[in-house]
Amino acid sequence: MSRLDIEQKLWDEGFDRIMGLDEVGRGCLAGPVVAAGVILDPNNIIEGIQDSKKLCLSERRRLSREIKKKALYWTIQEGDLAMIDRLNILWASLETMDMCATFEGANPDYLLVDGNRYVPTVIAHQCVAKGDSKSASIGAASIIAKEYRDELMASYHLEYPEYEWNQNVGYPTNTHKKALKNFGYSPHHRISFSLGTTKVRPPKP
Repeated sequence: MSRLDIEQKLWDEGFDRIMGLDEVGRGCLAGPVVAAGVILDPNNIIEGIQDSKKLCLSERRRLSREIKKKALYWTIQEGDLAMIDRLNILWASLETMDMCATFEGANPDYLLVDGNRYVPTVIAHQCVAKGDSKSASIGAASIIAKEYRDELMASYHLEYPEYEWNQNVGYPTNTHKKALKNFGYSPHHRISFSLGTTKVRPPKP
């Protein structure tokens, strides 16, 4: 199966602004959930798009630049900590993807959504399980979302290096959980998650 089979069928049916939607960071203890929406140009195909988790750093960065250059449209949105703690991570993820679909200038006529759920919408759409490995549009969204979020967490690492976010990007690794127990949680942690500590990290002097 080609990663453009789904898109090609929809293009043949007359849809011309097919937006792939994906999110990253759902399972993290810290940082926002980040979603991206990408509308690929059927006349400017990008080779090598796949699930962002299967790409090495240099290839992901190269593809992220190429996607932003060649796509008809792309956007990246953040679901912040307040949204996550208010809605829960599932609904924050879905709402953040919807923010991409409804962002100014997007105007998609069809949505390809990674996963098996989406918010109520009047836009024609389908959910695609493991969509980042089946659809080039969703794969492209996963690439630019992950690139953006990894860079964001690396910037947070400069402020709070003890959590090693430059390596774990907020996921619950052993070193991350150990740092939580030793130092407490930071302003970037999701307080609605089970962090294994109630201690608040003292602010930096």
